[in-house]
Amino acid sequence: MRFLAPDAGGTFIDGTFGAGGYTRAMLDRGASVIAIDRDPDAITAGAELERAAGGRLTLVEGRFSDLDRIARAHGRERVDGVVLDIGVSSMQLDRPERGFSFRAEGPLDMRMSGEGPTAADVVNQLEAPDLARVIGVLGEERRARAVAGAIARARALQPISGTVELAEIVARAVGRHDDHIHPATRTFQALRIFVNRELDELAEGLAACERVLGEGGRLVVVSFHSLEDRIVKRFLAERSARRGTGSRHRPEAVVAEPTFALITRGAVEAGEEEVRRNPRARSARLRAARRTAAPAHPLDMAALGVPALAPLEYVLE
Repeated sequence: MRFLAPDAGGTFIDGTFGAGGYTRAMLDRGASVIAIDRDPDAITAGAELERAAGGRLTLVEGRFSDLDRIARAHGRERVDGVVLDIGVSSMQLDRPERGFSFRAEGPLDMRMSGEGPTAADVVNQLEAPDLARVIGVLGEERRARAVAGAIARARALQPISGTVELAEIVARAVGRHDDHIHPATRTFQALRIFVNRELDELAEGLAACERVLGEGGRLVVVSFHSLEDRIVKRFLAERSARRGTGSRHRPEAVVAEPTFALITRGAVEAGEEEVRRNPRARSARLRAARRTAAPAHPLDMAALGVPALAPLEYVLE
């Protein structure tokens, strides 16, 4: 809230509503909020908060990559701030029937929106080399080929349908286990990101923030692992620097003015007390910036380091 600075009379977007923590904090400071979540359960759970907000909260089921369009649809061409909390929410992790966690038995689902192919579809249908690439790139799993091979052998006997079953297959293939990271963690992360197009969504969402924020508007992004934070870091670094075309042999022909000014230098991490109260905060990284008056730049996915993986619907055809 310190970096976002919501105030009475301002309009802010919570692009990842979840259980409503950020939204409540902004409402408490007198701001009006457009809160977005792709998970219909989150929107349903927030209905009472919306009623109690006296017209200052609008809940929208949708993707934060569309937040500029959503804002316009609700009469706001520009807003004063946007907050994004990237990744899976605690309320999703803590419900075994959603299939995000291997800590309890559940179906291999992992869909944030409840629509489209599931993690079970990926695990049982993706060719082993493609599965290894997904696990290696999105999960940063060094033994991705071994994991993909183990999955392929197991599914040849019978389809893999449960979270615990998959976690046991992965654990045997990885062959290591320490006190901090379960051997299936990276594979589950990769599947979740792939099923929900999370890195593409993040890059597109950052560009949507750039388009919708008015001059002086603030962007605050909290991410939880290196792939996400790297994209946010590159986006803000690129958008906060003057860029030009040309070379040392020819004067620059076009200079792109910075669209953001950094508020935070480097990532802000949770302190010891917060981590004690909320262990999931230990990997959180916060970055913030303020919008300038410069026009938005085109989005370059490759420059932000978004992996070039084929869409899920295509690879499962």
